[in-house]
Order: sequence, then C-alpha cells, then structure tokens
Amino acid sequence: MPSDPTDNALATIASILDPPDARREPEKAAVTEPKPAIPPPLPTTPPPIEAHGYTKFGPGPMAAIRFKWTVRLDNGNYYVDETIGDNSAPVVSGPMSREAAIQMVDDRESDARRRFEQLKSEMTGRATANKGNGGA
Repeated sequence: MPSDPTDNALATIASILDPPDARREPEKAAVTEPKPAIPPPLPTTPPPIEAHGYTKFGPGPMAAIRFKWTVRLDNGNYYVDETIGDNSAPVVSGPMSREAAIQMVDDRESDARRRFEQLKSEMTGRATANKGNGGA
C-alpha cells in the first residue's frame, strides 16, 4: 500500500522539531551503590522576636476605632503604647521586661479579638431572632 505524502511530511517535520537527545535510546542506568541515610536536621528554635516595634492591631471594620499595641524600647526599658485610631494619644504601660511587653501585646490583641467575635456573634444572633419575630 502506498504511503500518504502527508504522513511523510509530518514525520520529517517531527524529526526536525525533536531534539537529538529525544531520538536516542535511553542509556541503561548505571549501577550505583546505596548512599547512607542522612539524618534529618535537628529542629532549630526560631530567632527571638524583635520587641522594639512589635505591633498588633485589634479587629474591626473601621481604622478610626481600631486598637493598636506597639512595644517600644526607651532607656533599656520596654513600654507598650496602646492607641485607638491613628490620632489618639497613647496609653502607656511600663516599664517592663521584653518578654512581658510582647506578652502584653499578644494578650491584649487576643482578648480584643475574642470580645469582637463575641459581639459579632451576639449581633448575628439578635438579627436572626428578630427576623423570626417579624423583625420586631
């Protein structure tokens, strides 16, 4: 049976486009000796948090009423500045240790988030209850 000229043309194009390495037969894998298992690296402790400038923000939809807690270092002592919005005067807590300042910021942020979620849940519950009572 005569071959189709299109098949010959496609085969020629394919041979031009295929890189030479693809046309070679794969080499037989060389026999390698097993390597000894490398033990996993020991866990490393993360570097300590830089306290000066450590900042967290409270939750909420409006920046004007959002809490912000920032640790600052002043004359070897750490202080936490707590502000509401961008233009309020800070309420300063301190002096305290580096660890206590970081812990205070984390605790305040965590407490604010918990209270925000509780308030949001209460508001959602009331809205659902009001819809069931005809909106009253």
